[in-house]
Amino acid sequence: MTKTKFSLKKRLHSFRYAFNGLRIIWREEHNFKVHLLAMVLTTALSLLLQINAYEWLAVILAIGFVLVGELLNTAMENLADFVCAETDPRIKRIKDLAAAAVLLSSITALIVGAIIFVPKLYTLFLRIDLL
Repeated sequence: MTKTKFSLKKRLHSFRYAFNGLRIIWREEHNFKVHLLAMVLTTALSLLLQINAYEWLAVILAIGFVLVGELLNTAMENLADFVCAETDPRIKRIKDLAAAAVLLSSITALIVGAIIFVPKLYTLFLRIDLL
């Protein structure tokens, strides 16, 4: 077994592939843009409501969970299309399962958001109503 020598240049070069993947998903996937818009709105709401550090952690993890799910779903769909270009019920099943993963991650993020933001928004609107 031969060991390969560590090369910082090669490690840094490997980031190009990851950034290329982000460029691809940005150009080709509408749903990724929808998730990014939700991320921007959630971040703005988080700043406005001055959420605490633990709430930030939950929000960041939820956002990352959804974005990673969308990336993996897109990769799975691309692989499935490469393996079988024609309509196949097995490929449809694989794609549906990958899409379900994104759906569940989005629902989870929505629940996290509701737990954090609903009480804060309720309190904010209650204060406004009392004025």
